[in-house]
Amino acid sequence: MAAPRTRTRQFLGQLSLPERTFVADALRTETVGGVLLLLAAVAALIWANIPALHNSYEIVSHCRFGPAALGLDLTLQHWAADGLLAIFFFVAGVELKRELVAGDLRDPRAAALPVVAALCGMAAPAAVYALTNAAGGGSFAGWAVPTATDIAFALAVLAVIGTSLPSALRAFLLTLAVVDDLLAILIIAVFFTDRLNLPALGGAFAGLAVFWVLLRKGVRGWYVYVPLALVIWGLMYNSGVHATVAGVAMGLMLRSHRHEGEEHSPGEHMEHLVRPLSAGLAVPLFALLSAGVAVSGGVLGQVFTRPETLGVVLGLVIGKTVGIFGGTWLTARFTRASLSDGLAWADVFAVASLAGIGFTVSLLIGELAFDGDPALTDEVKAAVLAGSLIAAVCATTLLKVRNAKYRALCAEEERDDDMDGVPDVYAQDDPAYHQRMAEIHERKAAEHRRLAALGTAASRTPDGPGTAHRAETRGNRPS
Repeated sequence: MAAPRTRTRQFLGQLSLPERTFVADALRTETVGGVLLLLAAVAALIWANIPALHNSYEIVSHCRFGPAALGLDLTLQHWAADGLLAIFFFVAGVELKRELVAGDLRDPRAAALPVVAALCGMAAPAAVYALTNAAGGGSFAGWAVPTATDIAFALAVLAVIGTSLPSALRAFLLTLAVVDDLLAILIIAVFFTDRLNLPALGGAFAGLAVFWVLLRKGVRGWYVYVPLALVIWGLMYNSGVHATVAGVAMGLMLRSHRHEGEEHSPGEHMEHLVRPLSAGLAVPLFALLSAGVAVSGGVLGQVFTRPETLGVVLGLVIGKTVGIFGGTWLTARFTRASLSDGLAWADVFAVASLAGIGFTVSLLIGELAFDGDPALTDEVKAAVLAGSLIAAVCATTLLKVRNAKYRALCAEEERDDDMDGVPDVYAQDDPAYHQRMAEIHERKAAEHRRLAALGTAASRTPDGPGTAHRAETRGNRPS
């Protein structure tokens, strides 16, 4: 007897309906936030490059406030990087927990693709940066700058160039960015912690333990969790570990599966509340206070000639694309997975180039890597902006080439011939759907038979088809 055929596993295939709904809602919010991020970045560049306004930008961004007794007398720019981005990473933690519990990452076989792609998408830019600086005699301190992907900025580019990208590719980009954010936090925590205040770190862990116990006991109320979160954040900041780690830790603690009788899990509820605050306020304000780089001919010249800045540009544009595409191809090759019908490797390459847009976290790591050299910090920021812009242009060009194909795939995904509110691709195994479609086709067949009979009768009428048509028209008129 012949051996049973092994079914070829597909990746970037059709999402489940709940997963597709979640992805659509998440991307909608991130896209709006990405547009605001773009506007904030442009506003910062204009503000910092108009001579009459440049000094005011410096004064505002370096304005200090906060309780000095608690070690929190920080500049406004510092508050944005350590405080506002903690909200961003809290949402990233909730997203990661959801992916681990209910999303693609819960299945080790499905998780392998985005995880390997994210790892390769961070290792390759770091290698490109290192090779560039080894050849040019530059500093290796900025190796982590080009490793991060800015999902909000990438989705804003998608919103500008069109929304016809199939949901599977969008979900792949979103999952990739979630893993990327986690790895970026690990890099910040491990490589950019130069001192440790053990009592403060112990206090932060104690606060996280209380946070976890309250969640498991079902305690509710923002007046409990917001003050506790602020205490945990302050202790984490004073411990020497980057304060954004507190955000992702609290996000990971939230329960992301529903109990009986619950419409939404606590993680889903908090994400629904906090994501607009993150995408619409926290990240754009960080961009406004961090992207204000004075751009001149000299600065632009340094971007493409200085090894540190050239390494950042090449890492984002070449390293990200090659790393993500190569990791994805190798994973598919050795797991014998095949691309979903209608997609080609060119589509994966285009999405990989889109991941080269590294803005928010890249700017943050750039500030940490070259903290003692303000001039080089500004040049690295300019390199991040230049690399992100080049990656966006490349991705736009590649995606536009396949835009007609994407529109056809999206139309097929959205088709709802039986008009029940559920796309037909999710009803193929439902007998009721096929019964409804049979009734629709029977009505259409009856109408075609009627028209065919009418045409046959018209051809037999001595006065021709016009007479038969007029006779039918008279017969259908009310008397």
